[in-house]
Amino acid sequence: MIDTHCHLTFPEFDAKVDAVLAAARAVGVHSVITIATTTEDCARTVALAAQHPRLFASAGVHPLYSDRPRDWEVMRLAGAHPKCVAWGELGLDNHHPKPPKDLQRQVLDEQLAHIVEWRLAGLERPVVIHCRKAFAELVPILRASGLPGDRFVFHCFTGNEEDARMALDLGAHISFTGVLTYSNAPEVRRAAALVPLDRVMVETDAPFLSPVPERGTWPNEPRFVVHVAHALAQVHDMKYEALEEQLDRNAVRFFGPALAGDL
Repeated sequence: MIDTHCHLTFPEFDAKVDAVLAAARAVGVHSVITIATTTEDCARTVALAAQHPRLFASAGVHPLYSDRPRDWEVMRLAGAHPKCVAWGELGLDNHHPKPPKDLQRQVLDEQLAHIVEWRLAGLERPVVIHCRKAFAELVPILRASGLPGDRFVFHCFTGNEEDARMALDLGAHISFTGVLTYSNAPEVRRAAALVPLDRVMVETDAPFLSPVPERGTWPNEPRFVVHVAHALAQVHDMKYEALEEQLDRNAVRFFGPALAGDL
């Protein structure tokens, strides 16, 4: 099992990463990706990943951090690190009023332009997308970027069936969190049933969104991703072991062969 998205550079995990990763390994979570939120955080994510053999990183600016200082060269250098397996997370967020939408869009456009430029220069990485209440707006932007649709993953999917169809029509993957386990999110489970098995992933988005039966636990941890996978297996009416193998294949194909295998 792989936790494809968490935030181990957040304060909740200060001086705890060794223990958190050990607890994850104990339940079969052999690889973890810690995701950046600012260009400064990009440097921290790759530095942290370099300290742990089965921890990987991303490089990007989260839309809710669009108002933070940016240094695109720091992001490029982080993206070139051998433990960096993705750009992002990046995108748009219409749920929160700040940062303002025009600033979010400016930072999104700048990032996509840099990612296209770096890709042409040989630095190719898949892209982790944050999209909250913004599918109709964001999907056309991603399509117009010229980046391959199958190199996007919409992380922490909380939309409905229509939103899922838009992401799938782009060619993207879709990743689910503990929200899939919540009784008040039936629309997310209906959407999950639409996602082809070769285009789905699971994650924790730790420290947020602890899944049932750990809902209310703070912080969420990578070890709890197994509960998300169990919920997804129920949605697709299949055995957990078979789904787990498929999820590993999907993550390795998307993020790269470095994620394959156990410790």
